[in-house]
Amino acid sequence: MNTKKSTVVLHRKIYEDLLKWKKNSHGETALMIDGARRVGKSFLVEQFAKNEYKSYLIIDFGNAPKDILDLFVNDSANLDLFFAKLSAFYSTSLFERKSLIIFDEVQQYPRARQLIKYLVADGRYDFIETGSLIRLKKNVQDIIIPSEEEHIEMFPLDFEEFLWAMGDTATVPLIRQCFQSKSPLGQTLHRKIMNDFRQYILVGGMPQAVLTYITSKDFEAVDTVKRRILQLYREDVSKFAEGYEDKVFAVFDGIPGQLSKKEKKYKLSSISKQARFRSYSDSFVWLHEAMIVNTCFNATDPSVGLTLSADHTTQKCYMGDTGLLITHTFMDMPYAENELYKAILFDKLNINEGMILENIVAQMLRRNGHRLYFYSRSDTTHRENHMEIDFLITEKKKIAPIEVKSGNYRSHASLDKFKDKFSSKIGASYILYTKDFMIADGIIHLPVYMAMFL
Repeated sequence: MNTKKSTVVLHRKIYEDLLKWKKNSHGETALMIDGARRVGKSFLVEQFAKNEYKSYLIIDFGNAPKDILDLFVNDSANLDLFFAKLSAFYSTSLFERKSLIIFDEVQQYPRARQLIKYLVADGRYDFIETGSLIRLKKNVQDIIIPSEEEHIEMFPLDFEEFLWAMGDTATVPLIRQCFQSKSPLGQTLHRKIMNDFRQYILVGGMPQAVLTYITSKDFEAVDTVKRRILQLYREDVSKFAEGYEDKVFAVFDGIPGQLSKKEKKYKLSSISKQARFRSYSDSFVWLHEAMIVNTCFNATDPSVGLTLSADHTTQKCYMGDTGLLITHTFMDMPYAENELYKAILFDKLNINEGMILENIVAQMLRRNGHRLYFYSRSDTTHRENHMEIDFLITEKKKIAPIEVKSGNYRSHASLDKFKDKFSSKIGASYILYTKDFMIADGIIHLPVYMAMFL
């Protein structure tokens, strides 16, 4: 009997971006792939190197020997010698215009990143850099960022990539067709897709978690993987947020509690009554630039543009991966006591757990390239000005407000008021919820998984 396990390889859309870069760049730029830790950068790039090049070598700066680091100091002026030594050290032949050199975790050795300018100008080989925490001041303060560097972001697996991993390539094209034709899927199909989407929410999109689920169908095993990733993030905070790590931990640990409230804006008073934004601003920036969280800013005047009116002191912090949020929420308890798994699987989310749907929508919008904004205005004197809109995006030069609701919601007062106040600036209005497609009250109601097409 053959007991060998089949190897599952995750297909990632970003692979197509790498192919376009290789075809269009002709070695005139290096590619920088930025993403949170454990999002799959290193695996993807090595897979790309194996498939698309005659040879490749990887320098892992998280574990590079001193001999290699010394090359960048002592031999970078003589590139013939530099490449000859690299080739000899890694026992890899390099072929002009047919080999790829990968700088993995390049943020740990900024000098290598600065050298990219000269390596690209030399033109012999292609270069890809990968990194986490790339944009932190600590990792760029002493170098000139090379203009020869193209930059793309890598996110956790999206819902379509999750379905591909599950062996399903037919569902998303059908969802797209219904989205474009503005027609419902029908209850049987919608129920099946929501069941798959709930699994995606629980597992999340971190590759190790997805692979564990595919091979085991065991949520407890998946939860263990996610706990390890969260612990790795905490170790990164201790290592790279030196001097203000306690504040980063405080903000990070407070995310589930803040999102579970009706108004999900992050209130520093929950950390300390004396806490002020100016003393915690670096902590929010750190988590955002590490791509651990997706930050959503209050656009105080949408009529003049979302970026222009963004209030950076009023923000919501969503986790970059919803599967990690579910584990993070019950991090201090054993898996068996995490009520969210059962609640999501059996469609029993209570109102406080609506944070899960909002978080997955934030994740999907961010994956589509949107910066995240919301609208919040408190006005108890003039109730017509008192409103809260979960997300604002720009579509065809118009603002599209988005509300995230449970399937049994009864009203959309804030959305109605927002449409009245900013009527000349608004295009389509959306409600994302757990039921099938419909248009009612001039609002497009989308099943939450259709957020992938906004």
